[in-house]
Amino acid sequence: MSATADHAEERTNPATRLGFEPGQVVQEIGYDDDVDQDLREGIESIIGQELVDEDYDDVADAVVLWFRDEDGDLTDALVDSIGLLEDGGNIWLLTPKTGRDGYIEPSDINDAAQTAGLSQTKSISVAKDWTGTRLAAPKR
Repeated sequence: MSATADHAEERTNPATRLGFEPGQVVQEIGYDDDVDQDLREGIESIIGQELVDEDYDDVADAVVLWFRDEDGDLTDALVDSIGLLEDGGNIWLLTPKTGRDGYIEPSDINDAAQTAGLSQTKSISVAKDWTGTRLAAPKR
């Protein structure tokens, strides 16, 4: 595929920048009315199946965690997410952008990730109202 085609796909599917691959099981936590439906559909398009929900009872290759300031304790949510992951999996923490309801300070995300034993590897704009932070789980 050419670089031009890659950029075209990135514009039409915002999820391409998140690094998901066909066949992966991606568990979604924190779904609510405010999530970005285009991003969700883009992830499903890449992995070739629907996102699994919070009731999924096996390990996932990745977790998408929608989290807002009023959702409780971020460290607890991250620790819970680690237990849902296949060894070497990533958590994409999706938080509202600056100025949006539920915004979380980057320093708070960093502190929560470190306390949970996660490594912050990347932060990008993933949708109009959402920022994504990729967190790598420790190897077991």
